[in-house]
Amino acid sequence: MRTLRITSFVRSPHQLAYTTQCAGLQFATSFWYESVNFLELEARYTANFMRRLYFLIVAFDANRLVSLKPEVMEFGPLADCVTPSFVQLWQEVFFGVWGQWRYENNLPHYHGPRLTTERHSEDAPLTVAVEAPRPRTLAFCGGGKDSLLAMQILHEAGERFDSLAYSHSIYGNHARQHELIDSLLDHSASEGRHRIWIYDDFLPSPVLALAPELGIKSLTAGETLGSAFAVLPLALAHGFTNLVLAHEKSADVGNMNWPVTGEQINHQWGKSFTAEKLLSQYIRQHLLTNVHYFSLLKPIHDAVIFSSLRDYLHIVPATHSCNVSKPWCKRCAKCAYVWLNYAAYLPPHTVRQIFGENLFDIEENMLWFRQMIGLEAHTPFECVGQIEESRLAFQLCRAQGYEGKAMTLYAEAFPEGCAPEAIESFFLSDPQQHLIPAHLDIVPRLQRKAQRGREYVRQTLGW
Repeated sequence: MRTLRITSFVRSPHQLAYTTQCAGLQFATSFWYESVNFLELEARYTANFMRRLYFLIVAFDANRLVSLKPEVMEFGPLADCVTPSFVQLWQEVFFGVWGQWRYENNLPHYHGPRLTTERHSEDAPLTVAVEAPRPRTLAFCGGGKDSLLAMQILHEAGERFDSLAYSHSIYGNHARQHELIDSLLDHSASEGRHRIWIYDDFLPSPVLALAPELGIKSLTAGETLGSAFAVLPLALAHGFTNLVLAHEKSADVGNMNWPVTGEQINHQWGKSFTAEKLLSQYIRQHLLTNVHYFSLLKPIHDAVIFSSLRDYLHIVPATHSCNVSKPWCKRCAKCAYVWLNYAAYLPPHTVRQIFGENLFDIEENMLWFRQMIGLEAHTPFECVGQIEESRLAFQLCRAQGYEGKAMTLYAEAFPEGCAPEAIESFFLSDPQQHLIPAHLDIVPRLQRKAQRGREYVRQTLGW
């Protein structure tokens, strides 16, 4: 029986570290916090409460090792922190986040490892309120266009905020990651910058190549879900009661429907409104009673975000989005998607300044573009928008005279172009599907940006 075990856990003033074993393999992970002292937090909020928080950080970070298809998961030195509410949350997260992995590995009936609960505790109340004399806001910043827009909207709404940037081993050199994010933060109104470093030797490892007996074709991780718990020590240390994400409405729609199970496979499920509600409710009910965890951009689609960047052209060149080779590899689905939409909504000179070449003409990108416009079985398993959004972006590029292999592909596949109804589908602001606190002057601003984007598209396409 294949078992995934948490074999050790330690904490020091600025570090959390744990090790795991599975299928005879051992891995190690450590979290480093620049502006958190865990010993001080234990003195303020009790060691018992902080231990449960450590457990959740470790448990949702270690979920990446479910890629090894364990039948059982044991939590070792933290096993007594397992509760019924945690098990329920874990199961819901597994079904959503791991849909793509199950599809890629043809495991439609794998429901994840059985969580050992021999030492589990009951769901006795163990919550605290963040000590904060006034509401404080912490904005996640990954360095991309979503972070740019969210921080600008906070500033325009008169909301003071700090920023959080975290680096991860899977993305390469940590110093380089923070350097790139800092280049965007230099253009923001962030009053304080907080950092987390995550060192992990599992995702960058050659386990797929050197352990073929495991029968696994791909690795995945619920990174977004893990960050929801990893950020909470910062809320406790600095009094943040608003934890602001920059996840858009486009992430609510999946990449494909899997006929075998009838479910929708969504690479971005961790950014979906469903996941956001699930995590927000869990945090307030079981951990921090006065913390709001929400996405500032959830009412709007990617199309509105890209079109809104025209107001910040001097900042856009400081963004980056590539997950292969930062800032841009120019050969992956994410780079191709951002290029397409920057070309559709921003001036050509801005696009050239960022990319330096025409990504429509790069052969390696043709599959991504085919997937984006619905000519393959599913859209790219990356953080990209819906098929109709990509078709609209191609139509905008066509109207502006862009050329290249991908433009020829689009013209041949859709000689009539896309329908005007696409504007009404994507250039709106949903007044209901969000968790933005009512006291923040945000939703009306999003509505105005959606209206301006609609006007830009109508003018560009002559509709």
